[in-house]
Order: sequence, then structure tokens, then C-alpha cells
Amino acid sequence: MFLQILLILLAFFVGIQFLYYVFILGRFSFSKKTTTTAKKIPISVIVCAKNEAENIKKYFPLLISQNHPDYEIILIDDASSDETLDLFEKYEQQYSNIKLVKVQNNETFWGNKKYALTLGIKVAKNEHLLFIDADCYPNSKNWITQMASQFTSKKAIVLGYGGYEKIKNSFLNKVIRFETLVTATQYFGWAKTGNPYMGVGRNLAYTKKTFFDAGGFIEHMKIRSGDDDLFINQVGTKSNTTICFTPESFTYSEPKKTFNEWFNQKRRHVSTAKLYKPFDRLQLGLFYISQLAFILLSIILLAFQHQWIIVTSIIVFRYLFTWISLGYAAGKLKEKDVMYWYPIIEFFLIFTQLNVFFTNIFSKPVHWK
Repeated sequence: MFLQILLILLAFFVGIQFLYYVFILGRFSFSKKTTTTAKKIPISVIVCAKNEAENIKKYFPLLISQNHPDYEIILIDDASSDETLDLFEKYEQQYSNIKLVKVQNNETFWGNKKYALTLGIKVAKNEHLLFIDADCYPNSKNWITQMASQFTSKKAIVLGYGGYEKIKNSFLNKVIRFETLVTATQYFGWAKTGNPYMGVGRNLAYTKKTFFDAGGFIEHMKIRSGDDDLFINQVGTKSNTTICFTPESFTYSEPKKTFNEWFNQKRRHVSTAKLYKPFDRLQLGLFYISQLAFILLSIILLAFQHQWIIVTSIIVFRYLFTWISLGYAAGKLKEKDVMYWYPIIEFFLIFTQLNVFFTNIFSKPVHWK
């Protein structure tokens, strides 16, 4: 009787997974490419940096050489102790479309990236803002144009894709990129259903009006993380949010090289989710619980060989629709190679997420540098 109940639960959680992967994530995975007309909207690109001199040397040339006809770059130095400020001052003198914002340490907002970003947003001359992290770079010279083309009279928020570089023969790299793929498929899928719940600061755009109408980051200023996901969770709606996923619009950054570095990064990202709207916390929690339950229930039922033909059929069905859904998304986001390792990576990631959850209960993650 007990094993029969477990079988029913397995079918139930796989049913939940089917709804997620086909009807929610599938809104992005199976969506058709849309063509947009390039717009000559003036854009302010905002880059906030704290001790990022080496990355700035590598990536700034890719920002200043964009093909967009009208853009400025707001360089924000958040009290760096390396040569970041020196580089920014040199660029400001060299290029007419550069504005420099120097942030001094402030007792009230010590180490708070949101404070630094707010200062940068205030000096931006253009209504439309495009954000990228200092350790990221655009995938093409048309990055600004591609993201800007999604703005309309109604769409004031554009969610983009921020991926990670590929490292050959690295299992951790595949895990990182797979997680990024799943996360992007989730927030793109939910945005297309009319419930945008997050974005990533590595590639995100919105208007100054959207920012100031919401009071900026004031609702979560004391939370050091969340300048991207908490803000979008607060202001994103069905009517004002759209997505951009053309390859030319992607940004990339260097992934973590060790498990501990990546684990600590995940702890920071996960720590803000508890501040999402109740529905978003519920749907994210249900998605993860259904994944974990599927793995555990499958192992138990197969170990006891309880109606193994039915159990095996349910497992195969589950991997079939998830593989198809994520496979289509991976094709759109140029991450197809991670799907070859899908079941192994997913198993590893699910239990890593469980570890992150319990670790965050007992200690707080370290945030902005």
C-alpha cells in the first residue's frame, strides 16, 4: 500500500513537471523567432564596477565599438581599490560619449551596489537604460541595437540572456551553463505567460520612468543583492515586459572555475528569492520540489521493483518531455552541448540546490565586493 502511494505521488509530480516544461517553460522553448526593426533609440549603457580593472581592460573595447548610432556609457566606480578608477578616467577623457560616476564609501550604503547604480541612473541623459556587469561582454557589435529594438510605447522592460563562456572538458562548466539555461528558460517562459518574475543584471534594460515611478530600489535597498531580480519582481508586468533572445543580443562572462566559488555565487543568488512575491516563491518552490521528489521517488520505487514497468514508463516519459523542452531552449540560447549530459547534470544540480538551501539557513552569503 505504501509503495502504491509513492507511485501515485510520482505520477503526480511528473504531471506537475509536464505542466511546467510544456505549458510554461514551453512558451519560450517552442516559441517562434520574431523579427524586429532596428530602432535608433538613444540608449544609456550602465556599467557598475568594483575592483574590476582586468575585466574592464578586456571588455571595454567591445562596449565602445558598438554599432548603435546614439548611445552613451555610464561608468560607475564603486570605491574601487585597484586601478578601475584610473581606467575610467582615461576613457572619459578619450571618448565624448562616456560619463564617469565616482562613488565614495558611504556608512549608510556601505558596499551596496544598488546605491551606486542609482547614482549612475540619475546622471544618464537618455530615457532608455541598458545594464551590463563589468565582468561581462556583449556577443556582438549589435548588442545595444538588438536590445533597444524590443522597446515599444508599452514595453518598458527588456529581459536579455546573460550566458557563460564554454570551458572544454570541464564538468563544472557544463553544470553552470545548464543551470543558466534552465533559469533563463524559466524567466523567459514566465515572462511570455504574462508573469515576469526576474531578470539578470548581466543583460537587462528598462526605462528611467519605470525606475523612478517604482521609487528605485527603495523597497529592498537594505538587501545587497537583487538590483536585477528583485527589481523586476517588483515592477515587471504582463503589459510592460518583453524578452530578447537573438544571439546578437547575448552577453557572456567568465564562469567560476572551482566548485566553492560557484557554490558561494549560488548562495548569493538564492538568498534574494525569499523576497519574491508569494506566487513566485510558490511556483519556484513547487518546481524544485517536483524535481527532487521525482528523483527520490524513482530511486525508491525502482529499488523495491514496485510495478517497475509502470515506474520505468513514467520516468522515460518525464525525461522525454523535459529533454525536448530544454533541448529547444538550448538551441535558441546556443547551449546545445550541455544537453548531452542532461540527466547527470540535473541530478547533481538538484542536490547542490538542496545543499545551498540548508547552508543559507545557518549562515548569510557574502554579497557585493
